[in-house]
Amino acid sequence: MRQSPDGLELVLGKRRRERDNITWTLPKGTPMAGETSEQTALREVAEETGLEVRILARVGDVRYWFVVGGRRVHKTVHYFLMESIGGDLAAHDHEFDEVRWVLTIDAEGLMSFPSEWSIVAQALSMAGADRGGTDGVAMA
Repeated sequence: MRQSPDGLELVLGKRRRERDNITWTLPKGTPMAGETSEQTALREVAEETGLEVRILARVGDVRYWFVVGGRRVHKTVHYFLMESIGGDLAAHDHEFDEVRWVLTIDAEGLMSFPSEWSIVAQALSMAGADRGGTDGVAMA
């Protein structure tokens, strides 16, 4: 998260899904062969948001099922509290149509998945209210 003049913010990405469905989510992705969850998180945040980040703490995991090509797939996403140390949101890749800093007070209403909001709430608790001096923290 980061402190802006308007309040505490976090990074979210917008994707257009099948038809007119739009989702606002935290960055996440699939590990490459041999990657640790930390390496995957750093790479995916860089690719999907354009930000260079460092990990501050592990927040938690979200597990869910989805269907691809008629086959059920189980996925576990490991989330981390991260500090932005460089980069530019304009450099995000094609996986998100838009990436932006969102006020945390607005994030819950914007985010598409309650399980991700639960992770953000945990991260907010971990970060504490006195983080006003940070450059920014992303979630992945």
